[in-house]
Amino acid sequence: MTLSRQELELISRGTLEHYAGRAEEFRENTRDHDVSQNIHALLSAIGKPAPLTILDFGCGPGRDLRAFSALGHRAIGLDGSSRFVEMARADSGCEVWHQDFFALDLPEHYFDGVFANASLFHVPHSELPRVLGQLRATLRPDGVLFCSNPRGSNSEGWSSGRYGSYHDLEAWRSYLQAAGFVELAHYYRPDGLLRDQQAWLATVWKAVATGITEANNK
Repeated sequence: MTLSRQELELISRGTLEHYAGRAEEFRENTRDHDVSQNIHALLSAIGKPAPLTILDFGCGPGRDLRAFSALGHRAIGLDGSSRFVEMARADSGCEVWHQDFFALDLPEHYFDGVFANASLFHVPHSELPRVLGQLRATLRPDGVLFCSNPRGSNSEGWSSGRYGSYHDLEAWRSYLQAAGFVELAHYYRPDGLLRDQQAWLATVWKAVATGITEANNK
C-alpha cells in the first residue's frame, strides 16, 4: 500500500503527538526496562573495542544512550519528538538529533552500529525500503543494525493513538535482505517465556556492499 505525502505527515504527526502528550509517563514506565540483552547483541556482533560510534534510532528519553555511554561508546540519539530530544540531551549528555523518520538526513558511512529498539515498527510498509536503505548507507562497511519490534501478522494501522507495522520473521527478513543486509541472529523477547508470550522479535544484521544476501547465494 503506497501512502501519499499527506498520509505520511498525518501518521508522523499523530504518532509524535501521542508520545509528546505522554513523555513523562513514558519515561517513568520504561526507565527500568532491561534491554541489556539487545545492547549486548549489537555490540557483540560489531566485535570491536570501545569507543564505537552508535546511532540510537528512536532514542526516546535517552535511557539507552546512557547505557552505551557508560560502556565507553560515543552514542548519538535521533528522535522525531522534540520533547524526547530535550529529555535525552538533558538526561544523557549525548548529542541528539531531531529528525522525523520520514525525512532523515544521515551522514554516509558514519556509524559502527545502529540500535533501533522499538522504533522501526512505526514505519509503514511502503516506507521501510527507503528508511532501511538510509540506515544501511549511514553504517560503515560491515556495520551492524539491531532491530527489536513487536511481532505480528504483517498488518499495519493505528492502535492506541500510534501508527504501527507488525511483521513476522519471514516478512521482516525479506525487507532487510532487499535493503542489503545479511542476518546474523534473531531471538524473541522477553527471554524465558513461551513463544506465544514473547511479543518482541529481535534481529541483528550486517550491512553488505550490495543487495545480494547469503540467502540469495545458497
